[in-house]
Amino acid sequence: MNPLLQKFDTPYHTAPFSKIKNEHYKPAFETAIRLAKEEVATIVNNNEAPTFQNTTVALENSGETLGTISSIFFNLNSAETNDDIQKIAQEVSPWLSEFSNDIRLNEALFEKVKAVYEQRNALNLTGEEMILLEKQYKGFSRNGANLKGKDKDLLREIDMKLSKLSLQFGENSLAETNAYELHITNIDQLKGLPEGALEAAKQAASQKEKEGWLFTLDYPSYIPFMTYLDDRNLRKEMAIAFGKKSFQGNEYDNQEIVLEIVKLRQQRAELLGYKTHAHFVLEERMAETPETVLDFSNELLLKAKPAAQKEFDTLSAFAKKDGIEQLQKWDGAYYSEKLKKELFDFDEEAIKPYFKLENVLNGAFTVANKLFGLNFEEVFDIDKYHEEVTTYKVTDADNKYIAIFYADFFPRAGKRNGAWMTSYKSQYIRNGENSRPHISNVCNFTKPTATKPSLLTFNEVTTLFHEFGHGLHGMLANTTFSSLSGTSVPWDFVELPSQIFENWCYEEEVLKLFAKHYETGEVIPMDLIQKIKDAASFLEGMATLRQLSFGLLDMSWHSQSEMNFDKLDVKTFEQASFAETQLYPDVAENCMSTSFSHIFQGGYSAGYYSYKWAEVLDADAFEYFKQEGIFNKEIGEKFKNTVLSQGGTQKPMDLYIQFRGKKPNSDALLKRAGLL
Repeated sequence: MNPLLQKFDTPYHTAPFSKIKNEHYKPAFETAIRLAKEEVATIVNNNEAPTFQNTTVALENSGETLGTISSIFFNLNSAETNDDIQKIAQEVSPWLSEFSNDIRLNEALFEKVKAVYEQRNALNLTGEEMILLEKQYKGFSRNGANLKGKDKDLLREIDMKLSKLSLQFGENSLAETNAYELHITNIDQLKGLPEGALEAAKQAASQKEKEGWLFTLDYPSYIPFMTYLDDRNLRKEMAIAFGKKSFQGNEYDNQEIVLEIVKLRQQRAELLGYKTHAHFVLEERMAETPETVLDFSNELLLKAKPAAQKEFDTLSAFAKKDGIEQLQKWDGAYYSEKLKKELFDFDEEAIKPYFKLENVLNGAFTVANKLFGLNFEEVFDIDKYHEEVTTYKVTDADNKYIAIFYADFFPRAGKRNGAWMTSYKSQYIRNGENSRPHISNVCNFTKPTATKPSLLTFNEVTTLFHEFGHGLHGMLANTTFSSLSGTSVPWDFVELPSQIFENWCYEEEVLKLFAKHYETGEVIPMDLIQKIKDAASFLEGMATLRQLSFGLLDMSWHSQSEMNFDKLDVKTFEQASFAETQLYPDVAENCMSTSFSHIFQGGYSAGYYSYKWAEVLDADAFEYFKQEGIFNKEIGEKFKNTVLSQGGTQKPMDLYIQFRGKKPNSDALLKRAGLL
């Protein structure tokens, strides 16, 4: 019995992780693909005239088993992978790519979809039904349904190659992260490091049966090392190791993969009649064109660059007192922290005791309760894929079941770096029943040690709130169709719920609810809250420039049609792209693109700008909350009903205007960042 192919006989039909073995995946994928093909064949072979119900809705509801299996498998490939899972991923990804092409390039199916689409104005459809029909039609037309013969075969070939290459990119990057460790046996080399970082490094060493301290490229190890360690040579070694991931000419090198991915994306775009990959992607985003994105980025660059240069000069002058003639990348975090301490008497380490992970999570739960009436109850009868995961049942003010929430917060060998939200089951309404979602937040925070719980930096506090904001977007989904549910919105809108949620972390009213000393229970003192606020826009010009540089690099890779990929050098290309945003001297051994997972493994290609784009939205939207009260139930309800619950059922700008009453204005962001 393959548990992936049975109805999940579990509480709330959650994934039966403990019953799933690696050997179940391939046969489950094979069976699910066959079932999905049969469902599509039923639509194609239906002799009745195509209707919204027998074509559009039937296609929307097809492939459900395959979707469930894919969610479980690929989520675990990110959060709990191993050699076997990675091998299976390499095998099944081309199957899935081929299957999706079988659907998109099925002429008989497209004819039926097109027939419904062409009579759409006479069908008396609801707004959501119209969006589903348009999305479905574009899903075909934008993916080659109008292509003929050899061109269709070429598209299949490109898509299959791309699916394998992006997997390989991610595996190489993870392998490089896991391959590096810095083993220190002399405590004198570790001056400046906080006690918590030392204890975590000691624990990491003892887990590998080594004496002394072990540091890795995982963020909870890397960030404190770069921020506090006095030994400049060791910081340099660590920074270079981090920056040269998959740029070392070894078996895990990603340079050729980057070029091949970019080349194939460009080929694919041209095949479909678009000038570049960016033109293809942005047609379906709020921004709509590469020109809009570049204008937006350059306008922000114009405002941020003078501030960033000034901040960099100040930081350089500060480091000069320490005998540093030229500020380098491995000095940035270290001297920023020292300068922040001097200017604001602000010490990240001094505030960590007030941010015990469990308290911060409960703080996020409390804000969600005050704004949206949600309750989170930890439950112990839900199957988990790792013992460190915690599970919650989410209910509303009337005790009605809303969602299941998984929280997975600590680094492991089989887990990729960073933080993300994902879902194991989307929300949808079918046959009168509102089927509720299963949502997960995955992060990499410092593990508890023998003497301390997991204590978060303020940056990690905002990360937790950020991912939880995405989580709420998934949990509060309330649409008819799963493909329009939750976070199924344009990528430059998807960051609004996450980024707006970070704003509550800076509010005294909120911090008093959860920022309590892990030993004494004392609420965070007022002066520390003030320091957090004062320091919030510290070096914001440099941070803005950095974020813009990543977005511009992404656009450089994806918005140029006249590129000779065979003669391109990844590093040289990248340097040219960074020219306008560069503050630090270049490091010859390092390359950003070869580990830029967002655009070469995740879904952010030609979309990285969306973080900044959404910041304009979130600053403008939070200003509304500030005017009316940050826990104003009415505004909370309005945000829930217009933004969080509507998914992709309307155009994002329409939803935003329904909430805010007007289009967003970038002044709120510039004011918040101290750039006005």
